[in-house]
Amino acid sequence: MLQTFLDSIQSLWEVSGFASLTWRHCLMLLISFGLMYLAIKKGFEPLLLLPIAFGMFLANLPMAGLAVENGGLGEGLLNVLYTGVRLELFPPLIFLGIGCMTDFGPLIANPKSFLLGAAAQGGIFAALIGAAALGLTPQECASIAIIGGADGPTAIYVSNQMIGSGISPDGTPFSLSVGTIAVAAYSYMALVPVIQPPIMKALTTKKERSVVMSNLRPISKTEKIIFPIAVTLVVSLLVPAAAPLVGMLMFGNLLKESGVCSRLVETASNALMNIITIMLGVSVGATTSADSVVNWSTLKVILLGLAAFSIGTACGVLFGKIMYLVTGGKVNPLIGSAGVSAVPMAARISQKVGAEANPTNFLLMHAMGPNVAGVIGSAVAAGVLMAIVPH
Repeated sequence: MLQTFLDSIQSLWEVSGFASLTWRHCLMLLISFGLMYLAIKKGFEPLLLLPIAFGMFLANLPMAGLAVENGGLGEGLLNVLYTGVRLELFPPLIFLGIGCMTDFGPLIANPKSFLLGAAAQGGIFAALIGAAALGLTPQECASIAIIGGADGPTAIYVSNQMIGSGISPDGTPFSLSVGTIAVAAYSYMALVPVIQPPIMKALTTKKERSVVMSNLRPISKTEKIIFPIAVTLVVSLLVPAAAPLVGMLMFGNLLKESGVCSRLVETASNALMNIITIMLGVSVGATTSADSVVNWSTLKVILLGLAAFSIGTACGVLFGKIMYLVTGGKVNPLIGSAGVSAVPMAARISQKVGAEANPTNFLLMHAMGPNVAGVIGSAVAAGVLMAIVPH
């Protein structure tokens, strides 16, 4: 009788998660707890960082069977949810919601902001070269490089196309997962207030940071309606691969600016956006199982992602300095740092650093121009990567 009881206890232990718990699982669980802390306590990108962290938590519970595997082709709840990522549905819908919430007025009022938004994408292509030098596959290089755009949905969209299948074109498994790229992208977006200010201050003088820019001109409703149509047309013809992201972004903005689709705008920017955010975050987080994440390639993602984001910030500021010189000191170089796509956090940081140098300075609206240009720029850069890298 006693032996039967002991055998039952042993059998129960063998099928429990405790028997399969490894140091890799423990490490990933600790990382998920750290991300939850940053989201809840520090308020760092909580709307997506918290779902991603909890998805990571679920994926690393041994024997639970909740990890998204085989590119989301497995069975179970999270694999089903991941279908929206695998079929490239969720990121464009996120862009639809973003478009409904975005005011492109500052960009229309100051078209030169497009140049700053473009310059800040330099980190993407610098990281692409750096990743290639480390011997990663072209698909992995493109997935890491897009982190430099500081745009989570774009990073997920590109990495899903590049490495979402888990198998490279030559038949060898990728060493990275979509979840790894997503966690890195959103982590750096959350750390904008930590990463950007030292770079901005190192590359500018106090005189440059103190520049007060003139007020932006008023924008007519007609301009705001024509803008999304024109951008979609031009970008889609130049870089067709960017059309899904840019098209949905501009469609959402057209709904907003038309003034006749308030119910659709309300749905897209609230209910739909929230639903997609939950499903996207949890399912992407569930791809970060211990076996796929705890390796040297993940360290490369972290370092190259940080380099991409930092170089993107620096490129924006340096191009801002060029505009400062060309305009005879009328452009504050700090607004160039907002050219990365972390909306509106990057613009707020430009305002904060500028106000530290000159308390009367108000750069927020000027920085919003490059900031929203960065959203378009990162989508265009994504299209370029998808066009030049086989996948």
